[in-house]
Amino acid sequence: MAEGFARAYGADVLSVQSAGLAPALAVVPLTHRVMLEKNIDLGDYYPKEMQHVDAVVDLVINMSGYDFEAHPGTEVEVWDIRDPIGESDEVFRQVRDEIEQRVLGLIERTRSRKPAALQGRPVAQAGSSKVDTRRRPTRQ
Repeated sequence: MAEGFARAYGADVLSVQSAGLAPALAVVPLTHRVMLEKNIDLGDYYPKEMQHVDAVVDLVINMSGYDFEAHPGTEVEVWDIRDPIGESDEVFRQVRDEIEQRVLGLIERTRSRKPAALQGRPVAQAGSSKVDTRRRPTRQ
């Protein structure tokens, strides 16, 4: 969910990858459904293990509930988020909405630190000279 929100709302300031300490085999259908209610299609997103993150990262958002040691110099922010797996549709929506608010806060903090001259420009992927110019849906 966090990756979906970050890509939809913050592509101008964030380059995101989602991974887990012990990821599930697939994104559960209810996650897809509640995200579609926010007009965010998770499409072919899939759970990945940490070793599949393919770039140097500045920030790790840890929602696992477990301690995580990132590479030296990498900031780790802990979000205490309830795991909705096995819960009702309403719990999934509550978790989705909490994640959305936290991602929006992260985006706002990131934008406030970004020099004004660079705001609105696409962000290059780490380790690449390519710029992602795909259009993202606007927030409704």
